[in-house]
Amino acid sequence: MEETSFIKGIKDGLAICFGYFGVSFAFGIFAVSSGLTIWQAVIISMTNLTSAGQFAAVPVIAGGGTLLELGIGQLIINLRYMFMSVSLSQKLGKSVRFFDRLLISFANTDEIFAVATSNKNDVGRKYMYGLAITPFLGWTIGTLLGATMGNILPEIVVSALGIAIYAMFVAIVMPQMKANKKILYCVLFGIGLSCTFCYLPALKPVPNGFVIIICSVLASTIFAIFAPIENTEVEKNEV
Repeated sequence: MEETSFIKGIKDGLAICFGYFGVSFAFGIFAVSSGLTIWQAVIISMTNLTSAGQFAAVPVIAGGGTLLELGIGQLIINLRYMFMSVSLSQKLGKSVRFFDRLLISFANTDEIFAVATSNKNDVGRKYMYGLAITPFLGWTIGTLLGATMGNILPEIVVSALGIAIYAMFVAIVMPQMKANKKILYCVLFGIGLSCTFCYLPALKPVPNGFVIIICSVLASTIFAIFAPIENTEVEKNEV
């Protein structure tokens, strides 16, 4: 048996839609303040639907970075979606065809994945389309309004709203850091690496996009080798 209700998918996606609206509003402000046009910001949101990837891409695009720099950065940041898609594919019902899978993979964000896989039954194409459409609209409309309002709102308000993205990242990382000291040390190590690129004269010329790539890969690799998180630790943190 599979869940096929389009309306149920829309209802399940509403909470995600409202959550995405605030973050995408901040992205719209951030993109325009970085030098992108309103429609460039909107097109990025319509064709990507990945908050961390988009926020990381804007400085590279605005700074005239290379396509290689942009591509490698996006691959590393969004690599988790490949594994999430493989997992979600096991939950899709018989009504989901090849073309449907392509569209679903585009909208397979962390939150949509979590809601879809939490269903007791397999999920059908109508349900997945309903689940994806409201977050997509929330993300796109939020970006449009943020990019537009960024030119209208007072500068002090725009600056305050721009902090929202940093608050979002802190909110994502902090619970994991508090639950496991290894993650805390890994994050601090990554911050330390980033500071060396910022303050050491020999490393300052390295483009921001490559700094993100180097710091994230190096920190995660070192801690994966020397301080791996055991399965028992993961299960304990999830309880």
